[in-house]
Amino acid sequence: MAGKPATLDELVDQVRAAERDGFATAHIANIFGFDALTGAAVAGRESESIELMTSVVPSFSRHPVYMAQQALSTNAACRGRFALGIGLSHPIVIEQILGLSFAKPFTHMKEYVEIVEPLLRQEAVAFDGEMFRSNAQLSVAGATRPSFLLGALAPRMLELCGSRTDGTITWMTGPKTLGEFTVPRINRAAAAAGRPAPRVVAGLPIAVCDDAAEGRAKASRAFSVYRTLPSYRAMLDREGADDAADIVVVGDEESVDRQLDHLAEIGVTDFLAPIFPVGEDRSASIARTRAFLVDRIRRQTS
Repeated sequence: MAGKPATLDELVDQVRAAERDGFATAHIANIFGFDALTGAAVAGRESESIELMTSVVPSFSRHPVYMAQQALSTNAACRGRFALGIGLSHPIVIEQILGLSFAKPFTHMKEYVEIVEPLLRQEAVAFDGEMFRSNAQLSVAGATRPSFLLGALAPRMLELCGSRTDGTITWMTGPKTLGEFTVPRINRAAAAAGRPAPRVVAGLPIAVCDDAAEGRAKASRAFSVYRTLPSYRAMLDREGADDAADIVVVGDEESVDRQLDHLAEIGVTDFLAPIFPVGEDRSASIARTRAFLVDRIRRQTS
């Protein structure tokens, strides 16, 4: 489940509705609206069973000690139902908007995980690396370790994911790439590290509609920015895709059902489902896709 609430109350309402409809996870983006961790903490207090996941919080903008501290605090607020998803973001955000350096992104994330991962277990950290130095321990009353995932696309990032975290969150990564590259690489890294099979959260725009060609044309326009961002461009190129039109989940109910089944068959464990409208009646289009997803959940759990 994913949405774009205008107010904090609307975010809470969306999470409650998703919980009632049987969705397993509510994904909260961290772009230029609500701070995702704050939103998750508030929504977690106002819900009962649904998982709250940040998808994803940029790492460059927060020191790893304080990221871990806020994640533990959020998980306490969510009563153990919080999943921390972090990622590198993009040079245009980190350098041009925040005015920070995007140098050595893999080294940055590797060291970041070295600090965050034990702190989430509330263990002491003494780390002296190339980009970070930290001597810290956290003690957050009532907090347990949250799930910890990385937005990982490139080979070394996926290996870091598999060896040190609970899984990955992808975006604009098509089924061919997921099945032949992402899933095998992260699973091998987890197995080599003696860790359980990781979660693979695949985010792809979805629309249930009668005219798949119209849906793909709409996706090409609506998600055009992603073909210009280097990390997503690399995933599209690996897929052999020009833009989002070639990888979105689109079609009538039967076709979309098959596409989601295929994602599960290739090793995707969680589907992040940002709905986009197709046709003149936006509300009816969104309602149709959501109704399909709710029905699919009920069929799978009955």
